Amino acid sequence: MMYFIEHEQQPDKFSSIPETMWWSVTTLTTVGYGDVFPITTLGRILTAFISILGLGMFALPAGILASGFADEFHKIKEKDKNRCPHCGKKIN
Repeated sequence: MMYFIEHEQQPDKFSSIPETMWWSVTTLTTVGYGDVFPITTLGRILTAFISILGLGMFALPAGILASGFADEFHKIKEKDKNRCPHCGKKIN
């Protein structure tokens, strides 16, 4: 979609669909070199929407998973609190 929106305004920057796909990969992975960016209003709106969608699909679930793993490790650590860390026997 971005190619069709921006190609007329910036034919040198958004010169082909693969070139535009490269722009999208660098933008969504937050590398974003800053040399290519949309100048049309519709292009900027689409970029904002895709960026928010990318955050919602990757960053948010990653945080939820990390929190879940941390909780599980904490439960295991609390459960094994009265055990010897070397042999695993209960300490009374």
